[in-house]
Amino acid sequence: MNAYCGIDWAESHHDIAVVDDAGNLLASRRIGDDLTGLHKLLDVLAEHGDTVTDPIPIAIETPRGLLVASLLGTGHEVYAINPMAAARYRDRHTVSRKKSDAQDASVLANILRTDRHEHRPLPNDSELARAIAVLARAQQDAVWNQLDQTNKVRAVLREYYPAALLAFPETKALNSATARILLRAAPTPAKAASLTPRRIEQLLRKAGRTRNLDAEVRRLHRRLHSNEMRMPRAVEGAYGTQLTAMLSQLDAASSAVDQLTQESEDLFATHPDAAIITSMPGLAKTTGARVLARDRRRPLAFRHRRILEGLCRCRARHPGQRPKPHRHCPTRQEQPAGRRRLCMGLFRLDRIARGPGHYDRRKAAGDRHSAAQRNLFNRLLSCLHHCLQHRVTYDETTAFGQHELASAA
Repeated sequence: MNAYCGIDWAESHHDIAVVDDAGNLLASRRIGDDLTGLHKLLDVLAEHGDTVTDPIPIAIETPRGLLVASLLGTGHEVYAINPMAAARYRDRHTVSRKKSDAQDASVLANILRTDRHEHRPLPNDSELARAIAVLARAQQDAVWNQLDQTNKVRAVLREYYPAALLAFPETKALNSATARILLRAAPTPAKAASLTPRRIEQLLRKAGRTRNLDAEVRRLHRRLHSNEMRMPRAVEGAYGTQLTAMLSQLDAASSAVDQLTQESEDLFATHPDAAIITSMPGLAKTTGARVLARDRRRPLAFRHRRILEGLCRCRARHPGQRPKPHRHCPTRQEQPAGRRRLCMGLFRLDRIARGPGHYDRRKAAGDRHSAAQRNLFNRLLSCLHHCLQHRVTYDETTAFGQHELASAA
């Protein structure tokens, strides 16, 4: 008799359910989120036939955490079920839409009983791969947090300081060290009006700027001294105090991005797949670490291209959304179309000499722009999969073939 286990996890406790091949409930327990709870779970599984050679598969709605890591360490197959998919399965068991933790655990167990072949178990990655995944996710979260803080600074500047937005019109320029140091020295239009070209040059040098200083000093002096609408003096001073506090938060966010980027790149460089992944066009150390980290599903474990597209599923929230600490619902970026666009952004299609020829042939065959670009992107995914399987680096001539070489020439 086969058995299947489902775990409805929470912050302080977990509900578990074990069912047999016929869907009969064999056990239902609530365990704590600690070592004692893990021992109780293993004891329940052992009572229903769990052995080292034939472990009971387990379904849970998260791919990470201490409980998942412990179960993988004991040799169990753990299936991370998307919460939205689990909600659809729940409708098969009840039409009243009632919900309970014990029922959700039973639903997860029955998912494995009926549709185990439709889901993929989490790989038991090496410690190095898991460490890279942690740093890559943290680095991506830090980048989004930096962008979030930059947008908040921009929103405040729009309220009272249009000259600053003229001086730093782009987001990348606004979160630069130059902008942060300059705005900290002149947080209000009144203080900006007192900046001399020599003082601006000193601030630029402090920010590390060495090239084209004269032209940049003239540009900033002209922008900051432009005639714009002004708030009353007291209100302007209050906004300046708020801006100074927000710049401190932006400094911390930028420092976190730099630190995590360096740490993730250094650790990724020690992975045996690093040279293969970074041989792809446009994949450097940072993006390569993200590819390796996506949901801890390494491309070598994938069987076909559709699964490989899940590499760039974004775990973290979109900037501007409120954080969801317990359950994470997919954002628009995590939907299939958005996920594919994010994946395509990883590869630099303009760096592929024969890529335009492949794209043009697809267009001549009747494909629209997005379809032709997607076909080229899928070709690159297949190349990455092949390179990882055969332990070879990317070679453009091999990837696109001699007939494409001749047509491109």
